[in-house]
Amino acid sequence: MKQYLTNNFVALFILGGLFQNHGVLAHEVLTRSSAIHASPDFPLTVNAPAQVSVLIDHDHFFGEPELSDLTLSPDGQYLAFRKPWQGVSNLWVKPLDAAFTEAYRVTESDRPIASYFWSKDGQAILYLQDQAGNENYQIYAISPHTLTPPRQLTPPTDVRALILAVPKATPQQIIIGLNQRDSRYHDVYQLNITTGKKNRLRENDQSIVDWITDLDGTLRLAVRRTPDGGSEILRVDPQQFTPLYRCNFQETCSVLRFHPNGEQVYVISNRGEPFDKTRLILLDLRTKSYKLVQADPKQEVDFGFALFAAQDERLLATYYEGDRWRVYPQDDQFAQDLALLQTLLPPGDIFFQSATNDDRLQIITLRSDINPGSVYLFNRQTRTIQNLYNLRPQLSPQNLAPMQSFRYTARDGLEIPAYLTLPRNTPPQNLPLVVFPHGGPWSRDSWGYNPYVQFLANRGYAVFQPNFRGSTGYGKAFLNAGNQEWGTGAMQHDITDGVEYLIEQGIADPERIAIFGLSYGGFAALAGLAFTPNLYQAGISYVGISNIVTFLENIPPYWKPFQKFLTLRVGDPNDPQDRQRLQQQSPLFAVEQIQSPLLVIQGANDPRVRATESHQIVAALRDLGREVEYLLAPDEGHGFTQSINRLAVAVAMERFLAHHLGGRYQETLPPALQTRLQQLTIDIDQIRTPTEPQEWGYKP
Repeated sequence: MKQYLTNNFVALFILGGLFQNHGVLAHEVLTRSSAIHASPDFPLTVNAPAQVSVLIDHDHFFGEPELSDLTLSPDGQYLAFRKPWQGVSNLWVKPLDAAFTEAYRVTESDRPIASYFWSKDGQAILYLQDQAGNENYQIYAISPHTLTPPRQLTPPTDVRALILAVPKATPQQIIIGLNQRDSRYHDVYQLNITTGKKNRLRENDQSIVDWITDLDGTLRLAVRRTPDGGSEILRVDPQQFTPLYRCNFQETCSVLRFHPNGEQVYVISNRGEPFDKTRLILLDLRTKSYKLVQADPKQEVDFGFALFAAQDERLLATYYEGDRWRVYPQDDQFAQDLALLQTLLPPGDIFFQSATNDDRLQIITLRSDINPGSVYLFNRQTRTIQNLYNLRPQLSPQNLAPMQSFRYTARDGLEIPAYLTLPRNTPPQNLPLVVFPHGGPWSRDSWGYNPYVQFLANRGYAVFQPNFRGSTGYGKAFLNAGNQEWGTGAMQHDITDGVEYLIEQGIADPERIAIFGLSYGGFAALAGLAFTPNLYQAGISYVGISNIVTFLENIPPYWKPFQKFLTLRVGDPNDPQDRQRLQQQSPLFAVEQIQSPLLVIQGANDPRVRATESHQIVAALRDLGREVEYLLAPDEGHGFTQSINRLAVAVAMERFLAHHLGGRYQETLPPALQTRLQQLTIDIDQIRTPTEPQEWGYKP
C-alpha cells in the first residue's frame, strides 16, 4: 500500500495502471516464470482469416466490472470487493463462505473509490477519495460490521493525504503524511482510525519526499532530494537526520522495506559506475555498509520487486520483468506453492495479492494478454484453489488478440524493445496501425491484458507499443539516454523508427497510421503529428502536454521537491537557452506543421497536465483552420475514472479512427452514452484565444 500512495515522483507522474490492471497495485503484482520471446526479426505466425471477428461492445472493455479488487480480511472471515452501485464502483463485503449475492454494500459514493484496504485487525476498511479528479486524496474509515456512515479522517480541503504505513503492531494506528502546513511537503502523523485523533510525529523542514517506518510502525528513515537532483536516504534520529546512502540523479536508490531484524533495510540501487541494472541490497542502518541480495540472474533488466510473507515478513521471491515476468523463489515453501499453482491453473501470469495475517489464505489472480483476470482463493493448508470470479467474463479469450514482443534497431543503433498486437483472423500485411506510446515517460509497457490494446485490435487495428529510450526497467544507460530528448529528440525518433520498421516489414499500411497516447504518450502523439507530419494520418492526445514550458511552470506544489530532477531530465524553463530548446521540442510551437486530424481528450481538474495544455493546442489548430475535435470532462482529472466517461472516450476514439483509418466501430449506442458523449464534446469555437500570447507561452 505504501509504495502506491507515498510521495514518489514516478508514481505521481506516470499514468501507470489507471486504465489497466484493475484491482492490482503495481508493487503487489507477482507472476509466474515465463520465457522471454525476444528476437531481432519479427516473430510472426498468423493464419489466414477464417471468419470476421465479433465486434465487442465498449462496455465489456471500459464499463465497471461486476466484481473487482477483491481482498481478504486479515482473519480470513470476510471478503471485500468493488462492485457498481447506481453505475459507480463502491465497496461491498461478504462472509468468506457466503455467495456473492449475499454481499452487502458498505459505501454509498457517487465517485469511484480510488483505493482501499483493511485495518490490520479487520475492524475497519479504509479508503481514499478525491474530488472530481483533483488528486487531493482524503482518508475515510467505515466499519464493515456495524454499517455506520463513513468517517472522514483527514482535512477536507486542498490537502493531499498519503498512507505511509499500516503497522500490524498497532492496528488502530496508521502512519500518514499531510501537506496541510506547507503544500509542498508532507509532515508525518500517527492517525487513530477509531477516534480520528492525529499526533504529529515529524515536521517536514528538510524537503523530505518520502518517509519510511519499520515493520512496527516506528519512523526510521526519510528520503530527500539533493540540490543536484539526486536522492539521499537518511536515518531519522531524535534531533537530526543522519545520511546513510546517496545517489545522483542518473542513478536509482529507493527504499523497498525494512528487514524483520529492524537493523537492515532493503534498498533497490544501481549506484556506482559498474552497475547499470538495479539490484536488491541490504543496507545496515548502523554501519552504513550493505550486501547484495540479488541482481537479475540473466543480467538483462532492473530488479522488479519482491514478495514477503504476511506472517513473519520473510522474503519469499524476487521478480524481474523482461519481455515477460520471471520469478525466483527465495523460500522453499513458496517454491512449492508456485509449482502447485502452475499445475492447477491454465497458462498465464500468477499475481499474489491479499493474504490473511497467518498466510493460510491468499487471493490469486491469473492474467495474460487475452485474459483480464481470473480470481482464485488459495488455501495453503488444504493445497486447493477455488475460482471466485472472472474480472470481465464477457471477454472470451477466443475473441481477443495475442500480444507479442519483438526488437527493432533505432537510427543510432540502439535496440528498442516493443510489443505488437495484431487483429484476430487477419493476415499480418498492410494493416492499419495505431501507435500507442506509454505515459510517464519514466515507465514502461508490459506484456498482458490492456483494454485499449484489445479494444483497438478488435476494431481492426494493429497496435504498436514501443519502450523507447527513457523507459524504465532496462538499466540506467537506457533510461538516461532519454534525458532532454522529448519531442524533436531521440525519444520520439525511437517511436518513428519503430513505425518505419513495421512499414518496411509490410505489416503497417503507410497510408493508415495513427498515434494515440495518454499523459506523456499524449505528448508523443502531438509531437508525432507536429514533427513527422507525413507519417501519421490522425492523432489522439489524451491528457497530453502540448507545451513543455507551461507544463513545467504549472506542476503541482507537492512536485516542487523534484524540480531539479525535472530540470535535469527534461529542461529548465528559467534558463533562456534551455527555454528556447524546450519550445522547439514542444508541439504547440510547431502547430503550423500539423496537417492531420486530431482528437484531444482532457480532464478539467487534472493537477498534473493542466487543462490549459489541451486548450492551447485546440485553439491554435482551430485558428489555423485545421481539423480538431475536443472532449473535456468537468468531473475528471488525469485520466477518467467514471465508467460513463471512459465509454464516451471509447466511442469518440473508434468513430474518429474509423473515419480517418477505416476501422470498425459500434453503430448503436445506449441513449445515456450518446447523451454523455454530447455533453463532453466541446464546441471548439468557444475555446478562449488568449489576448496575450504569453498567457499560454505560445507565440503565433
